[in-house]
Amino acid sequence: MAKEPMLKFVTVGRDMPDKREASMRRQDFGEIYAEFAAAKAAEQSSRCSQCGVPYCQTHCPLHNNIPDWLRLTAAGRLEEAYEVSQATNTFPEICGRICPQDRLCEGNCVIEQSGHGTVTIGAVEKYITDTAWEEGWVRPPSPARERAESVGIIGAGPGGLAAADMLRRAGVQVTVYDRHDRAGGLMTYGIPGFKLEKDVVMRRIRQLEEGGVEFVLNCNVGEDLSFDAIRGKHDAVLIATGVYKSRDLPEADAQGIVRAIDYLTASNRKSFGDEVAEFDSGELNATGKRVVVIGGGDTAMDCVRTAIRQGASSVKCLYRRDRANMPGSQREVANAEEEGVEFVWLSAPKGFEGGPVTGVEVSRMRLGAPDVTGRRMPEVIEGADYVEEADLVIKALGFEPEALPKLWGVDGLEVTRWGTIRAEAVTGKTSLDGVYAVGDIVRGASLVVWAIRDGRDSATAILDYLGQGASASVAAE
Repeated sequence: MAKEPMLKFVTVGRDMPDKREASMRRQDFGEIYAEFAAAKAAEQSSRCSQCGVPYCQTHCPLHNNIPDWLRLTAAGRLEEAYEVSQATNTFPEICGRICPQDRLCEGNCVIEQSGHGTVTIGAVEKYITDTAWEEGWVRPPSPARERAESVGIIGAGPGGLAAADMLRRAGVQVTVYDRHDRAGGLMTYGIPGFKLEKDVVMRRIRQLEEGGVEFVLNCNVGEDLSFDAIRGKHDAVLIATGVYKSRDLPEADAQGIVRAIDYLTASNRKSFGDEVAEFDSGELNATGKRVVVIGGGDTAMDCVRTAIRQGASSVKCLYRRDRANMPGSQREVANAEEEGVEFVWLSAPKGFEGGPVTGVEVSRMRLGAPDVTGRRMPEVIEGADYVEEADLVIKALGFEPEALPKLWGVDGLEVTRWGTIRAEAVTGKTSLDGVYAVGDIVRGASLVVWAIRDGRDSATAILDYLGQGASASVAAE
């Protein structure tokens, strides 16, 4: 076998796939990065230093075997690279697109720390799996034998789908219940197409359907179907609803002030060709408007960049801390700035003018003493208030859990003081026998990659509960 051409980070510089010009990508919702060519993917993979202790893998929630699939890619062994990649990650092409690699694998790359520029792990991960789809290497779950046991999964987001995939590969009968008309959760309706094109998600849904996963959509648990009915039908139940209750601001209910989830969902529905009355009326449409987005996380970044593409006359993002303390991806901030978004740092909403809204009353802030976490707390600068003109204000302040025990009429399902479901670490086991929970409804609002990790871990625990053992969790295709 030819010697693998690795450790080239000294002679080969870091390179990303070509990014479309900002003036062009403002015009549509297509993904902004092109695909690596085979030669470029191999070249960039060859920069990996093959660390004895790979910090990229350590800081990946899924502990993906990144050095090995980089080495295989560099050697042109792409099908093997895909097999290694998918062994630990149910949706590598999705993580390659939307994971904040700058905070996880790439941000902890050893050669990045040494000043040579990180390996472009996310772009290579995306390339490997997109190639696998094109070559037909990605196949539906095909268990060695079918099992009689069934599992009901409530929520068709990344955690629920990751668990569904693993359970089907073990031969378990799986039914996924979701309140929306399409599966995918926030991957379908919360993340814009310029980060994750919708056909990428839909082909995974089709793959699971072809593998025998049943989807019951437009099903609002507690209204259309009771939790007890689902529990009575299945041998185990997995709760993977995510968190959809938006954090709010006082006196922020005037016309023209909207929730980020409503705004993004309307935009994504339009990309599917759906009729969306709130969009067509202008309520959830930024065209020609002065837009102010309040918040500093990834959802805020999705909103500002969506507003740009809808043709807003101006887009500003208010955040109460400075750039260095912003929770959203710095790469997303840079992309937004390139596209014409203005960030107003150290600013917080104090109130609103008009009804319909005409402006946001803004308090200027400064960073004071650190809190118990070590993060400096924002403080109001007295006498420095001003008004930011706005026709559309989007609240992107994060999400909280819905009160599921109350909504579903469930006794004995314990929750934490934050309203998330109380569940065991790793297994996801709740206070109810045979009921498990994963993802944001346990963690609070978090990353897609963590939901995938939780779904996979809990699927293994459910298999143990059903008496199959963890060894059956990944059956032969």
